[in-house]
Amino acid sequence: MDSATTAPADQAEASFDIVARQDRTEADVAALRSDVDEVKARVDKIGRAAARPAIGAADETAPEVKGFVDGYLRRGSTLEMKSITAAVPADGGYAVPRQIDALIARELVEISPIRAIAQVVQTGSAGYRKLVTTGGTASGWVSETAARPETDTPEFAEIAPPTGELYANPAASQAMLDDAGFDLENWLASEIAIEFARAEGAAFVHGNGVDQPLGFLSSPASTNEDGARTFGTLQYIGSGDAAGFDAEPDARLIDLVHTLKAGHRQGASFVMNSATLAEVRKLKTADGAFLWQPGLVEGQPDRLLGYPVIEAEDMPDVAAGAFPIAFGNFRHGYLIAERTATQVLRDPFTNKPFVHFYATKRVGGQVLDSNAIKLLKIEV
Repeated sequence: MDSATTAPADQAEASFDIVARQDRTEADVAALRSDVDEVKARVDKIGRAAARPAIGAADETAPEVKGFVDGYLRRGSTLEMKSITAAVPADGGYAVPRQIDALIARELVEISPIRAIAQVVQTGSAGYRKLVTTGGTASGWVSETAARPETDTPEFAEIAPPTGELYANPAASQAMLDDAGFDLENWLASEIAIEFARAEGAAFVHGNGVDQPLGFLSSPASTNEDGARTFGTLQYIGSGDAAGFDAEPDARLIDLVHTLKAGHRQGASFVMNSATLAEVRKLKTADGAFLWQPGLVEGQPDRLLGYPVIEAEDMPDVAAGAFPIAFGNFRHGYLIAERTATQVLRDPFTNKPFVHFYATKRVGGQVLDSNAIKLLKIEV
């Protein structure tokens, strides 16, 4: 066969190969696009799941939360509760799911001033005990081969914060509970946190320790310096004037700051109510500068002598014999011990047509280190 007859055949075969390759390329591109679309859909799904809030659609679908909210809280049914948990209402209610309990804890920290700055420990039982040293172990210097003298035995004191049953009793109408769009768990957590914060805020400041925490202002106080007071006794300094501050208020406050040892001043803050803060904001130094400084960044507390000012409305007003200002490192100085589980009892009978949710929690509190909190007393 000559070259004139083979050329068209070769050209046809080449054209066929080109078309076949184009078809394969288009098929490969289509397959790649399908794979990319599938990967993108998976990434978008993961991103949407990560953006969900801690208490929301994801938690509502969890059996524990769904059974508690839709079954027990909305309808009063315990069938869902029995199928997902071994908890029984032996103490007058069911323990709320950990997601809702965590939401209550977060809101408590935001609105309870002393809780936000104190040391908080979670316990699994009603009581909490801790040993702390009241005197350091003796130490000294010796040579490498010298005998080591026996050290003194350290002294310990036991901290057992007085506890009490903290309760709240918010109510909702049955129409609210029947509304599927009503965010019941967030509403309940907010109501419980507000009531808990109001009650515990007062107890942490001046609670008497009988079926409630022992407030730091209810602890004994003395003018003796650190090392010269009995364990658990706070130190205070006088204001110099029975009507409030004397002619040098800045000097009194500076003295109050420096009665606290340097190790405790890192993280220390002033605590007072809004009426006392109104008086403090008017105080000036001898050269006319205000002692109080507003927070320069949103969300940051105001400052007095460079330290944050925490407003606690349960602190007393300025009056003769009162302790209107506290300064200290409350993380070191005050201990809050609480049982982890909040329990809720649904009560649709006491106040018809409203449904009450009786929430309880064991909470205790006590001064942990009396060297870490100092008080300012208005002279009598």
